Amino acid sequence: MIPEQRRRAYLDAMQVATWLPRTELPFAAASRLELLEPQQEESCEPVPEPVAVTPAPVREAPLERPKIEIPRPGAQPRQAVAEVPAAEPEPVEEKPARVSAPPPRFSLQLLCAGDCALLVELPTGQPFQSRDPAYILLKDLLRAAGLPDSPQLLGEPVRWPLLVRGNMDQGPQAALEFVQSFVAARLEEQPSACLWLVGLPAIRFAGEGDEHSYNRELQIEGVGACWALPGLELLMEEPARKRELWQAMRRVRLRWSAPAHS
Repeated sequence: MIPEQRRRAYLDAMQVATWLPRTELPFAAASRLELLEPQQEESCEPVPEPVAVTPAPVREAPLERPKIEIPRPGAQPRQAVAEVPAAEPEPVEEKPARVSAPPPRFSLQLLCAGDCALLVELPTGQPFQSRDPAYILLKDLLRAAGLPDSPQLLGEPVRWPLLVRGNMDQGPQAALEFVQSFVAARLEEQPSACLWLVGLPAIRFAGEGDEHSYNRELQIEGVGACWALPGLELLMEEPARKRELWQAMRRVRLRWSAPAHS
């Protein structure tokens, strides 16, 4: 508790003229009774509006007094603390999100005809049927190459993407690695003198080539010599491509013909 004289000195310094303690303070002067009387309620009767009203002079709005906290007895007066504006956060450079390439879509079938293996694009996505025009054209190509025209299946068709849902990477690079490993595993079980890559998906994901690789020989690590051919549907739609194919076959067939193995 602080003496009455010091308490009043604090109140005068804070410009507090009237105050009431919440509890009786020891060593304090007696309260004035007029301050303890309840104030009379104002009358609610309407006041008649005067006929002529003299405009009041414009007064400036009084400045707001700063809120002063009354110190509790025995507490030290607080010092005013200046508000420091918060520093703006430094802009964070957003890195562009890595966009993965959409998965390619293709169906490939690995076949075996004599000393050659054939990785053929399935035009319809389904295994060949005996009366399919594409399969009939493939048989013509095999006969022209001096190979059996009834190729045997080597494993199930490769359909990409492998999964319809899931977070596994099924982009072009994943497809290339899968197709190459699949072909290498099958040819390790049954070696061949030459691998035919029939169709752009077979050339791209097994031989890492493109449409400029048609009728050319490629070398695949772990597989060996390959021959890139246009797709069966493309040959049927553009018969003029067959002439260049026949000319390339005359050079490449030395890889699997009988004199080459003698």
